[in-house]
Amino acid sequence: MLIYPDDRVLVAVMNNKKDWQRVQDEGWYRLPVKHAPAGTPHFDYLAFYFTSAFGSDKWAIHYYARIEGHELLTRRDLIPSESDHKRAADWYYKLQVGPLQHKLPPIVSYKWRRLSFLVSTGDRFEAAEEISDLFLDQSPAGQPFVTLREHQSKFTDRVHE
Repeated sequence: MLIYPDDRVLVAVMNNKKDWQRVQDEGWYRLPVKHAPAGTPHFDYLAFYFTSAFGSDKWAIHYYARIEGHELLTRRDLIPSESDHKRAADWYYKLQVGPLQHKLPPIVSYKWRRLSFLVSTGDRFEAAEEISDLFLDQSPAGQPFVTLREHQSKFTDRVHE
């Protein structure tokens, strides 16, 4: 699969195997609207950063897929079997993805990072060997990378205002 230099790539954290199974079997990923980076849902590719839940594959991007469409739905509509979940009424982007592509070699993280989302470009994604190669300063789309720590501090600051 050819990724063009100016394609927009969204790297999302994959922190549980149930969501990963859904991506593999059903071809979609859920992204909370309230945590979505600017530009969502208008990205070209979605890459998956695996956490420690994935054992020896942890802290790396092993797979990516082209985004083929999107819908705006509540969690209840996305996962009816969890209709009583505490976030059942929250809004999510349902990103439909094409066939999964194996990223070889994977893009690894040599330094532990707590990411929520990372915005990058096709040229950076294709050339990257390490996660930091994806967010050198700011993406050409004008969106800096987003870390969970930054997101939490912004939320905490709002709570204390």
